[in-house]
Amino acid sequence: MHPSQHAASHPHRPAIIAAADGRVVSYDELDRQSNRVAQLLRARGLAAGDVVAIQMENRPLYYALTWGAQRAGLYFVCMSTRLTTAESRYMIADSGAGLLLTSAAMNDVARDLADLVPILTVDAGDAGFDDLGAALAAMPDTPIADQRAGTDMLYSSGTTGRPKGIRVALPDDPDIAATTVLEMLARGLYGFGEDMIYLSPSPLYHAAPLRWSMTVHRVGGTVVLMEHYDAEAALAAIERYRVTHAQFVPTHFVRMLKLPEAARARYDVTSMTCAIHAAAPCPIAVKRAMIDWWGPVIYEYYAGSEGNGMTAISAPEWLERPGSVGRAMHGIVHICDDDGHELPVGETALVYFESPTPFAYHNDPEKTAQSQNAQGWSTLGDVGRLDADGYLTLTDRKSYMIISGGVNIYPREIEDRIVIHPKVADVAVIGIADDDMGEKVIAVVEPAHGVAGDAALASELDAWCRAELAGFKVPRRFDFRAELPRHPTGKLYKRVLVDEYRARKTA
Repeated sequence: MHPSQHAASHPHRPAIIAAADGRVVSYDELDRQSNRVAQLLRARGLAAGDVVAIQMENRPLYYALTWGAQRAGLYFVCMSTRLTTAESRYMIADSGAGLLLTSAAMNDVARDLADLVPILTVDAGDAGFDDLGAALAAMPDTPIADQRAGTDMLYSSGTTGRPKGIRVALPDDPDIAATTVLEMLARGLYGFGEDMIYLSPSPLYHAAPLRWSMTVHRVGGTVVLMEHYDAEAALAAIERYRVTHAQFVPTHFVRMLKLPEAARARYDVTSMTCAIHAAAPCPIAVKRAMIDWWGPVIYEYYAGSEGNGMTAISAPEWLERPGSVGRAMHGIVHICDDDGHELPVGETALVYFESPTPFAYHNDPEKTAQSQNAQGWSTLGDVGRLDADGYLTLTDRKSYMIISGGVNIYPREIEDRIVIHPKVADVAVIGIADDDMGEKVIAVVEPAHGVAGDAALASELDAWCRAELAGFKVPRRFDFRAELPRHPTGKLYKRVLVDEYRARKTA
């Protein structure tokens, strides 16, 4: 379905609620505004198959822009607001965007993009850009004559290198209301429907928040949009708006669990029927604590922006198989060695999806080829194993594996142990070059608020690890810093840390 259909049948139903102030955007308003966006895109010369870039903070207008691009048959590139000017220039040039829609908060970056692409800005003021609000107000709020379904073109978060655009073909069915695979999965797995109230706490430029919340609009539900994530504010929004569904990442869970007990108990979260999490591995202790707190409403899936496959697992299933990310719901899972040979049940190696939805990395045929094996199955670079019932358990990313003294060490297991320590806010475990062992294990720790990162804490964490982990897995060193380089969606930029430590050793 499509929000335009809900605008026709239920025009006054809330499509979006701004979590901070309760401002409501009805389906009728969303439909009219997205029509204006589509009209504007045509007026600016963009046709079906062209590319429009969006770079702005979370705000209700974001959905009018994406739905307008969708009904105009465009690829919409949603860019992080944290990109540097150089990174933004790369993404604009690489995607071939014909127009950038942005906000005044991004003016400093946008000024250095004006030579690459025309720019329309919300609240342009005297920045020298055309005002997006005024441009939209001048457009008719009726559908364009040549509506055709478009889709997103999102860039990988760049945790292991330069971001790459993930480009799929425009939908074969040009109908803007044609049912998508994600819509079918959302209805079947998570009970998405018109009565749902969905909390979206993460940046909309990331795949999961964007795609799932737009799917809420497809089924006629209401999105409660947070400007940015705050643990206690999320709990308050759940209570205030009687949220039934929400999308989280494990970091969100960790921060909620580390709130004072009085703060956690202050809010009524019993309206929740489905809390979905993904994007990064969730420590077993963290997930178990969330199930103990919220009940069996915690659902997990494993997938990537590439859309080549998906596994899913419910809370009851997970309690029977702690650590699993579930069985395949889209595509077929295979575990293959480095030569592409499929391995038996229980063996650990690269996870591949045999998929009905192929993808390509934009302008990078080499990376596209590297993601596929001889059978045409594709991998996201994660390592895992299957059990006899087809349940997948992820071990780590292949690129993060540490080889110390000839032994393979997966950082995730160590991170899962350290992050639940009450004096730890965040942690990254990496391998750095070592003359004797090849690599040695280093833990880079962000202490909890008010905790000193010192030798005493290092000794405490060493003992904490030794109580549960084999000696060869225990970090040889604990380093401390005020903040780790983590993406707002929860993904850790380990590449940044690895490059930093490598440069130090070289120096």
